[in-house]
Amino acid sequence: MVGVDELPLLQDIERAAGKSFNGIGMSAIADDEPLPLDVLSGYQRAGRAWVTVDDDDRPIAYLIADVVDGNLHLEQVSVHPASARRGMGRMLIDHAAAHAKAEGLPALTLITFTRVPWNAPYYERCGFWSLDDAELTPGLRALRRRDAAHGLDRWPRVCMRRDL
Repeated sequence: MVGVDELPLLQDIERAAGKSFNGIGMSAIADDEPLPLDVLSGYQRAGRAWVTVDDDDRPIAYLIADVVDGNLHLEQVSVHPASARRGMGRMLIDHAAAHAKAEGLPALTLITFTRVPWNAPYYERCGFWSLDDAELTPGLRALRRRDAAHGLDRWPRVCMRRDL
């Protein structure tokens, strides 16, 4: 669980992780500001914000989630680049899955970029599969509209699901 004093560190992780989008022509994503502290605090208070820490007990990765249409929806998974490719993201996803299962939620969902190697292809390796438009729930459709309004649909995106 995330402590209130750790919330600014989550923003730092998000900024650092976002820089990798510069290298694939998605500078607008790289330059996008992380969620404000009051929004992150809402996830923390709801018990749906988790971190992985380093040997010095400093956060190096985080995951925040919402409940959308009866499933745990992964809103953000970010790993600091200095700690990437060490299983931190997968550990957080598995923790979220265990939490969802304990809460009686049947699946994890998320929305991600299809052609970014550390997005849709990564989540497929974590047991997610792509949903077609007919499989989208009302809540996922609303989130897609929100993302489109934020300009995220300039690049191909997909909703994904992992049953628990």
